[in-house]
Amino acid sequence: MDTAARSAIAPGDPRLAARLSRETAGEVLFRPADRGRYATDASIYQQEPIGVLVPRSVADVEAAIAIAREEGVPVLPRGGGTSQCGQTVNRALVLDCSRHLRRVLEVDPVARTATVEPGITLGALNEALRPHGLFFPVDPSTWQRCTIGGMAGNNSCGAKSIRYGLMADNVLAIEAILADGSRRRFDAAPPADGLAARLLALGEAEAEEIAARFPKLLRRVGGYNLDALTPAARAAGRGNLARLLVGSEGTLGFSAALTLRLWPIKPRKVLGICQFPTFRAAMEATPTLVALDPEAVELVDRTMIELGRAIPLYRPAIERMLIGEPESLLIVEFHGEEDGPLLAALDRLEEAMADLGHPNAVVRATDPAFQAAVAEVREAGLNIMMSMKGDAKPVSFIEDCAVPLEDLADYTSRLTEVLDRHGVKGTWYAHASVGCLHVRPVLNMKDEGDVKRMRAIAEECFALVRGYKGSHSGEHGDGIVRSEFHEAMFGPRIVRAFEAVKDAFDPPRPGLPAGLFNPNRIVRPPRMDDRSLFRFGPGYAPLPFTPALDWSDHPGGLLGAAEMCNNNGACRKFDAEVMCPSFRATREEKHLTRGRANTLRLALSGQLGPDAMASDEVAEAMSLCVSCKACRRECPTGVDMARMKIEVLHARRAARGVPLKDRLVAALPRWAPFAAMAPALANAREWVPGARRLAERLLGLAASRPLPRFRADAFHDWELPEPRGREGEVILLPDLFNRYFEPENLRAAIRVLRAAGATPTVARPPRGMRPLDTGRTWLAAGMVDEARAELARTLSVLSRHDAPVLGIEPSCLLTLRDEAPALMPGDEARAVAARAMLLSEWLAHEAVRLPLKPLPGRVRVHGHCHQKAFGAFGHTLSALGAIPGLEVRPIASSCCGMAGAFGYDAANQEASRAMAALSLLPALAAAPAALVVADGISCRHQIADLSGRRALHSVRVLEMALA
Repeated sequence: MDTAARSAIAPGDPRLAARLSRETAGEVLFRPADRGRYATDASIYQQEPIGVLVPRSVADVEAAIAIAREEGVPVLPRGGGTSQCGQTVNRALVLDCSRHLRRVLEVDPVARTATVEPGITLGALNEALRPHGLFFPVDPSTWQRCTIGGMAGNNSCGAKSIRYGLMADNVLAIEAILADGSRRRFDAAPPADGLAARLLALGEAEAEEIAARFPKLLRRVGGYNLDALTPAARAAGRGNLARLLVGSEGTLGFSAALTLRLWPIKPRKVLGICQFPTFRAAMEATPTLVALDPEAVELVDRTMIELGRAIPLYRPAIERMLIGEPESLLIVEFHGEEDGPLLAALDRLEEAMADLGHPNAVVRATDPAFQAAVAEVREAGLNIMMSMKGDAKPVSFIEDCAVPLEDLADYTSRLTEVLDRHGVKGTWYAHASVGCLHVRPVLNMKDEGDVKRMRAIAEECFALVRGYKGSHSGEHGDGIVRSEFHEAMFGPRIVRAFEAVKDAFDPPRPGLPAGLFNPNRIVRPPRMDDRSLFRFGPGYAPLPFTPALDWSDHPGGLLGAAEMCNNNGACRKFDAEVMCPSFRATREEKHLTRGRANTLRLALSGQLGPDAMASDEVAEAMSLCVSCKACRRECPTGVDMARMKIEVLHARRAARGVPLKDRLVAALPRWAPFAAMAPALANAREWVPGARRLAERLLGLAASRPLPRFRADAFHDWELPEPRGREGEVILLPDLFNRYFEPENLRAAIRVLRAAGATPTVARPPRGMRPLDTGRTWLAAGMVDEARAELARTLSVLSRHDAPVLGIEPSCLLTLRDEAPALMPGDEARAVAARAMLLSEWLAHEAVRLPLKPLPGRVRVHGHCHQKAFGAFGHTLSALGAIPGLEVRPIASSCCGMAGAFGYDAANQEASRAMAALSLLPALAAAPAALVVADGISCRHQIADLSGRRALHSVRVLEMALA
């Protein structure tokens, strides 16, 4: 057990929380669910922290460190929480730097340096540096969400380390807060204090041992960088003391500011995607390809190809990357100033491949869109591997071993033999150029037998690596998983030197026998297979819980679906299409797909107490989820939080009832037909003085938001004939919202369908019954039984016909494709789901060429989240793009922030407006003369409310252009 676990202060201590609240301006998170969300990273480990502080400033950090030192509480600095070795989980006070400590403090374009706070992400930093023509080159696959402080803590590397080196080579100075509260600058200047003198004396005393025991590889990030302390390092200009803090995993101090070396941007890039019939052939070819002086050489193996093909987001790019059915790919990347030399480099690559016996085996990627798609696949390698369903997953514990390039083929063959001997499959990908392949054996960490296999494989693998004079830690650091193996790798004398460094920076003291900062990592570590530290420990088991929906496509059901989150944090990206809008608006872990998935996993496994699914803490985590479904598509492991939210709402409603507002909105399909008969009365809130304020007090509907108005000219089913099985028939399913609030859109759809040569019909309910509906409003309220009854009514009618079922409101129509089979598993729902399409999808599917006249002008199109989640947005753009003279551009935006009834709730106003302000509203402001198109009624109302612009459904624009 960790020494830190014996702290006298227990997790969630109220006195410590109160003191932090009084003496800092940061956000104090000490409740069980808050602690649980910070108990894991992207590793196999879980340790409940004592509490979490989200500091607003470095002054908050200094105050928190002083409090922790006085109280005998360990401290753990944390960035994006994407570490894979367990270095960002501990029984400690977690300092989450990612929300507020993200400023660029200074950029010197002449000196090519930048000084930043630790919480800034690499993606945000490089965006800020772009106007200067500079960038920071260390590029881990998590660049969109990993923080500079975390990268320094892990000594991160990335694909281009062959060109630019590691973090240690690119961090010029660190201003650190040490355990005694002092602030010191570590850089290349001569030592000026006793600490530096002690460190240099240690380096001089151990210089020979360091030279003998440290692997002579670029990719050596294990332990502390003692080699920076030797006389030889100082003589070679590598004696910068900042190198010692880089790779220290938060165990030596808190990096308050980091000064970085910058590099000029190379504006041109080409890729050659080399195809190999066997894995070994790719490994044997790597030295030859590296000799061509590329920027990077990255491996993609057969497992990653097949798993990636199964993910809709990556399938098109992977298909384009392949020639036939190769077993392995090597992606060779060249950068430069001009296209000519880069195309010549591709020619040399093809010649080299032919010389190796692989002619005509290179796919050229020269256009930026294809390159970006390839990069997205490569960067998602870990998450693609983790998309395997079930308890067995590719596990990170030997994945960062690095060996000399000339030994790579033999090493990988021998390691494959080790895996075969243990009956385990492995996945391979990443940095072939530097002999550091990410190999992940597929194991079940809930199974004691597989845990024993993990340890045996680790010991055999590390012995192989030592035989090749390689490094057991080549990129992702030590943490829990590798620290215990330092003695075998470096020898006992070096490990004692590591301990001397830790004690010099952070000496043991009363209450903190293992030090203040991130104790028991790198030095004096626990066993890597101590199951008490695992996410799936010995007592891990699901609570009895009967889900409302069908989760049979996930082994383990609903809990298995929540466990698909591997904590790698793809949902923290700010350059994704949509995911995750609530996190983008708040930057809070609890409002993140990862945070919600962890909350559900803890609740379903009993770690938040009995009946946690109906608890306030779980409800709070779901409160800002707008059910955009972006995670369904953009999360590489397919975590569908929108569907999981239905389960949470259902459990809470069953335990506590349904609020009046939610009940009224959910029942809209039942009372809307009557409201449409007396629209003036139904719309009274909008014109009766004081009605809005009264509705806010009684129902929680924001007085500042006008509601959609019922129309006297509502759409009626009798406007179309019933289907009779004739050729060319399509079934138009009028949705609730366009039927009663914007019927002109349905009538425009009818005209477009007729112009396309189709015969639109309407499937009607039995005479005297209200119109058919998909149950969308009931689902949004968690009223699953009512939604199932509504859907059953609709499916019973639609299943009588074979014609395509078309709709124009994405949220309603796509319910048939998504939730319907989970609500009513069986052939009937699956058959209707297969025929359900948005009108724009049908136009593309049928390759319809509408008779269109020129419509000069500019259009900016905002995609509905569900359109994007189901890959349908492109069809809308294509349909509009067929109009002569019309300039069509998509708005690069996340969720608009309205999301059904979400934006009408008074409690959600700040979040709703913040989501719109991130990208949608600025894009509209930048195109004041353009026509705005949005296919979601919620989106159109949000645009009208917050920008004053009127948005049209795309079908109205198509109608305007009909010849």
